[in-house]
Amino acid sequence: MEGEEEVKLLGAWYSPFVQRVKWGLKMKGVQYQDIEQDLTNKSPLLLNSNPIHKRVPVLLHSTHKPISESLVIVEYIDETWEHNPLLPKDPYQRAMARFWAKFAEEKFTEVVRKTVFLDGEKQEKEVMQAIDALEIIEGELKGKKFFGGDTVGYVDIVMGWIAVWLGVVEEVAGIKVFDPLKFPCLDTWMGCFLELPFIKEDLPPRDNLVAYFHNYRQFVLASPAQI
Repeated sequence: MEGEEEVKLLGAWYSPFVQRVKWGLKMKGVQYQDIEQDLTNKSPLLLNSNPIHKRVPVLLHSTHKPISESLVIVEYIDETWEHNPLLPKDPYQRAMARFWAKFAEEKFTEVVRKTVFLDGEKQEKEVMQAIDALEIIEGELKGKKFFGGDTVGYVDIVMGWIAVWLGVVEEVAGIKVFDPLKFPCLDTWMGCFLELPFIKEDLPPRDNLVAYFHNYRQFVLASPAQI
């Protein structure tokens, strides 16, 4: 299919943000070259491709013009390969999908990320904020199989990380955010999401993720400037 040549992804196996991009490419059936990056020794390719943030993921497509930031990349993928759309065609529904993706990213994902590097009251405050956001997200999912309805869509790709990575963060940070009894819709959604062939065929081993994030947490706590 036109547009599938010379697609490269600069990523890291442990990153949920990189995984989002992989899911988007897989949903579109796009072949790509997966170029693993060592973020402790950043390659010239990564530094030249993302000179502002110097992090993954970065997508290189066709003319090798780089696109960074996972949500931006997923939207680019959706617009470039129009089959199997991730975002709804209806303008209002598209706006709502973007709204919920932004809400989840700012009010939940970023808050949970902070808990890994905190403890005591500061950590407890972030955990409560994450639970509050999850209650709102649970309400949005009620009555639906996926956030996109009967099929996986943009918000599912954005939120998909919690099906694996959230439990890893909880273990590493020593916190509890997700309660399946309190969030039954999200619990059912996670089960359905993980059963999708293109999801379960390419997930990093949980034990490896726990080991990586545990070591990373210790490194950051020893060097707070790295946060």
